[in-house]
Amino acid sequence: MTFQERELDSTDWQILAALQSDGRLSFNQLGKRVNLSPPAVADRVRRLEEAGVITGYRAEVNPARAGQPLSAFVQMRCTTGRCLLKTTRAEDFPEVLEIHKLSGSSCSMLRVRVTSMHHLEGLFERLGEHGEMNTHIVLSTEFEGRPVQPPAAAQRTVTRSTGWGPGDRGGGVGEVSRTVGGRF
Repeated sequence: MTFQERELDSTDWQILAALQSDGRLSFNQLGKRVNLSPPAVADRVRRLEEAGVITGYRAEVNPARAGQPLSAFVQMRCTTGRCLLKTTRAEDFPEVLEIHKLSGSSCSMLRVRVTSMHHLEGLFERLGEHGEMNTHIVLSTEFEGRPVQPPAAAQRTVTRSTGWGPGDRGGGVGEVSRTVGGRF
């Protein structure tokens, strides 16, 4: 279960949708939107906060108007002993907005925001001390900020691949190969 030993109900999701749309709603306004009294909605919000479902309230800031118009994604493949996550702190790189640990050939993906190309070049030099980078400068952002929503009722099922299931051990589809002694 995800919320104090029970699933989020439709009222919880309505509250979350309203607060993600406007985090400044009063309990009176929020209660009207979800058909609850202000004390009842305040209790629900408090329980959602205590359970860690609601983790905070923020102002949305236009980065370009705040003087930080450029953003980029940086894939890192850190050098042994120079891992960015183990040898630095968040305060060392205020330009880094997010760090995601990855599987595959890269160890992490960073999202960064800077004031200018010169600033970005300097950041790349500092990050480059930690390993190899593959960078992607964002030209424009077409979509971001999807609110957290209830899971889709009908999720796509996984299609089974023929030739890769139990009993399919080499050869072509439907062929069975045997080892010495007649065993699989």
